[in-house]
Amino acid sequence: MPKDNSIQSVLIVGSGPIVIGQACEFDYSGSQAARSLREEGIKVILINSNPATIMTDPMMADKVYLLPLTFESLEQILEENQIDAVLPTMGGQTALNLCKEADELGLWAKYNVRMIGVDVAAIDLAEDRGQFRDLMLRIGVAVAPSKVANSFLEGKEFAQQIGFPLVIRPSFTLGGSGGGFVHSKDELDDALKNGLQASPMHEVLVEKAVLGWKEYELELLRDKNDNVVIICTVENLDPMGVHTGDSITVAPAMTLSDTAFQEMRNQAILMMRSLGNFAGGCNVQFALNPETEELIAVEINPRVSRSSALASKATGYPIAKIAAKLAIGYALDELKNQITQTTSAYFEPALDYVIVKVPRWNFDKFKGANDTLGLQMKSVGEVMAIGRSFTEAIQKACQSLENEAVGLGYYGKSLMKSEELIQYIKIPKWDRIFRIKDALMQGISVKTIVQATGIDRWFIYQIQEICRIEKEIAGHSLETISAALMKEAKQNGFSDEQMARILHNNCNAEQVYETRKAMGITRVYKMVDTCSAEFEAKTPYFYSTFE
Repeated sequence: MPKDNSIQSVLIVGSGPIVIGQACEFDYSGSQAARSLREEGIKVILINSNPATIMTDPMMADKVYLLPLTFESLEQILEENQIDAVLPTMGGQTALNLCKEADELGLWAKYNVRMIGVDVAAIDLAEDRGQFRDLMLRIGVAVAPSKVANSFLEGKEFAQQIGFPLVIRPSFTLGGSGGGFVHSKDELDDALKNGLQASPMHEVLVEKAVLGWKEYELELLRDKNDNVVIICTVENLDPMGVHTGDSITVAPAMTLSDTAFQEMRNQAILMMRSLGNFAGGCNVQFALNPETEELIAVEINPRVSRSSALASKATGYPIAKIAAKLAIGYALDELKNQITQTTSAYFEPALDYVIVKVPRWNFDKFKGANDTLGLQMKSVGEVMAIGRSFTEAIQKACQSLENEAVGLGYYGKSLMKSEELIQYIKIPKWDRIFRIKDALMQGISVKTIVQATGIDRWFIYQIQEICRIEKEIAGHSLETISAALMKEAKQNGFSDEQMARILHNNCNAEQVYETRKAMGITRVYKMVDTCSAEFEAKTPYFYSTFE
């Protein structure tokens, strides 16, 4: 069944100003959705209070309103325009909350506007912590022991029943805003007050903390026929306890057994189907016990999320674009796959490369700010790197951070002593990945680092491999390094500048480049091919590597 022709005009609600904990990935999604709908001949009206984004460029929509994201602004737009439907899923939690408020106040009913891409019942089920917990238990998906509190005294009572450590999760907030860990009674009062204050519903979930468990995210799309595809499975390098927006993340998932992966897929699909009958995108987060592979659901977001923007770029699958078309009535098998141009959009990407996302922070601009990472997102952006291996991708990402790193390492900086390092890496901070590498360079064992950080040993072994190659390079000068070692270094993400700093004679990046060029070691460009060459891909999207 093709698109719904009764939808001639759509209002897209943006995410408002860019603030810490809510980066500009939603502008990418909103822009994609606007283009996707206009391709179908649909008139697009857009509201966003932020002029500093491509989303509010006059070319993006038929009409752009630079107005505060309020009920009054929405009413003004509906009075001035004939609007058939509203798409709230492209503007993050801000847009969802506003559209839910408008629904409760009868605005959509008054102007005969349909909500597409999600429905109010789904927003309530996903964002109201109590309803989400009850729904999961009804459909047989495990969650951490928890209780919903609407008052300070109720929260204190539940906390004593559940026991420490605890997580306080406010309802209807974005970026973990107002959330936090409580390790003892002394911290409980402040954490509860902050959480209740941050929630627009004055409601928090008091939950048993599963600190140290592994964290995964799945990106899903569903159409009106209940077909579901899982676009991407993302693994957080940091264990539970660090907001996913502040975690280094890797796609595809690297340390999942097939049984755990299949179980995660089944549960994610069950969760999305249980939310209601809407067609669109969804993001599901899981925690996995590394010892037993016990799985619990952390949350579900019935919208395009920050992670969806990453998954789109990582897989080449245009999630926001397809989600917008599903919202106006298309089925997945009716849409053309944007990558192959021949197969349908009803397929799941298969990757033959590794994606690493590393967040960026600006703590130096906020003197006195607490730089310990936790449930509340603090990053102001992120970099994404593509490589043929994790080692190549993590080094390329670190080179892009604009913080004087020339790969996974600061060269010529004073190092901490071993005991100091072990204590330092126990607390998640922005530079923990660099300090883990310092620890390995000093000979601290993988086992000790795994115990201190809770990071899966596979990732630590990969960083140890970078250390092994670096130590080997350090034993050579530019004149004595072999072509085989040079090639191995380049394939593991070492930049020319990094090589120049490690080699024990004084040379620069330009000389390293000329030497490797003479050895025949030059970049090749590979296509971001979501089908792993199963079908011919036509995406003009490439990354460089050394194969």
